[in-house]
Amino acid sequence: MRTLRAAADASAGSGKIFFQANFSNKIGVAVPEPLGLIFDCDGTLADTMPAHLEAWLETIEPLGATMTSAQFYGMGGWPTQKVAAWLIGAFPLQLDPVAISNAKECRFERRLHEILPIRPVLAIARNERGRRPLAVATGGMRRVCEAILRQIGCLDWFDAIVCCEDVGRHKPEPDIFLEAARRLNLPPQRCVAYEDTDPGLESARRAGMAVVDVRTMYEQEPAR
Repeated sequence: MRTLRAAADASAGSGKIFFQANFSNKIGVAVPEPLGLIFDCDGTLADTMPAHLEAWLETIEPLGATMTSAQFYGMGGWPTQKVAAWLIGAFPLQLDPVAISNAKECRFERRLHEILPIRPVLAIARNERGRRPLAVATGGMRRVCEAILRQIGCLDWFDAIVCCEDVGRHKPEPDIFLEAARRLNLPPQRCVAYEDTDPGLESARRAGMAVVDVRTMYEQEPAR
């Protein structure tokens, strides 16, 4: 599970400094001033990942399946149905992935009122809103993503929101970040992506974007 740093600077100024100083591309050399910023949602803008994991465990443990937090975070950016398909392959579950996905999402949506923003990342989006185009690129479903963004008060900040329904291939493939850049009418190489998982970071790098690993902004407990 992840816990936000209580002492993390979430002020507007500190968000701006982190943005200016901490993005890099695949080979670690200087990159041009970005024209647009693209944010993952779960675990990047919003502290949802523990709630997602608990919703999964509540759904699958009565069926005789489970997953560790390390396995769960290793599937970061995967659509819910892709995680369900993995579970069906890993355990003898005689269920449809759509049914498992729907059950899990219902349990997660009951927890929406508990979701808090990841304030240092949200501060960056707040600072840059209106200064350059912003997008969200998430492996989540649109209705869930929009509900999360509404809960943390930033749904109307973004010029584009790209979700799992909008692309045929998902993280770590580059499609979702490429589609977000296309909707912003920007070359991918002039965008910076903010991500919290290895598959998400790989997806953005494959799209040719500079990346910020937001895990440097918060701490996480050891994987179980």
